[in-house]
Order: sequence, then C-alpha cells, then structure tokens
Amino acid sequence: MNSNREVDGQLVLQYQSGEAKALPKLVKRWHKQFCKKAYWLVRDQDIAKDIAQESWRIIINKMDRLKDPNSFGNWALRIVQTQSLDVLRAKSRERERQQQYYKTQNNEAVDTNYSEDLKQTVLKGIYELSTQQQAVIKLFYVEDYALKEISELLNISIGTAKSRLFYAREKLKQILKDRTELS
Repeated sequence: MNSNREVDGQLVLQYQSGEAKALPKLVKRWHKQFCKKAYWLVRDQDIAKDIAQESWRIIINKMDRLKDPNSFGNWALRIVQTQSLDVLRAKSRERERQQQYYKTQNNEAVDTNYSEDLKQTVLKGIYELSTQQQAVIKLFYVEDYALKEISELLNISIGTAKSRLFYAREKLKQILKDRTELS
C-alpha cells in the first residue's frame, strides 16, 4: 500500500514539474476507482462517469497546490465524494421543485374545479332573481357597465339602478347561503 502511495506521489511530482506523460498514468491508475466511488454514492453509472470526468478536471486544476503528493489518492477521492454529494443535492433540489410544481398544478386544478362549481352555483342563483334584478346584475358584473350607464340603458333613475343592484345582491347572497347549507 505504501508503494502505491509512493508511485502516486512520484507521478504527481512529475506532473507538477511539467511532465505531461505522468497524467495519463494517474488517470489509468485511478479512473475506475473514481467511477466506482461515484457510483457507490449516486447509483447511476452514467452520472458516476460524468462525476469522475468533472473530478479529473478539478484535480488537474488543483494538483499544483497539492502539498503532500503521496496523499493524492485520499485527496482525489474526497474531490470525487464532494462532486457526488453536490450532484445528489442538485437532484434533491430538482425533485423538490418538481414536487412543488405538481402540488401547484394539482391545487390549480382543484381551484379551477371549485371555481367552475361556484360559477355554476352563482349562475343558477342569478336565474332565480327577478328579470329586472338579473338585467342589473348582468350589466354591472358581466358587461362592466357603470350605474349611470345602466340607468340610461334601462331608462330608470340611478337611484333605482342602485336599489335593484343592492336587492339583487342581497337576494343572491341568501340564495347562495341556502344552497351551501343544503350541501
């Protein structure tokens, strides 16, 4: 085991001194172990290979700062582990975002169904109003007419339009209240 550490140390020193041929030898010695370590953590072979590749990029960029070349194996495996944990955290965040999205979608679907039910109930309630009250409600809420415009359209005073709207609302509230109590 010490001889393996020494071989790694020699290869690291060679690479640090500018000998490019040392890097492929390190890769050959460690790449499978990096893949195995990553796979052990993430349980996905393709992702494990990507993690090993990314780990090599980090190792190459930081190898000149490695103070104890004989500790290359432990140092490099910590990088692989950190990368693997980062991937797991990212997957967890993505899974949480998806769950939140699905919850939101389900809530919106429930809200839409509830809105449709409420809309149908209100429409049925409006049809129970007198014809005059229906006209004022529809013009005010559906057509967005102002009270002055409603009074001109129906040829009634503004006071009468206000009164019909008020009593139509009150009667509609009572109709809806009675319906919800029956449900």
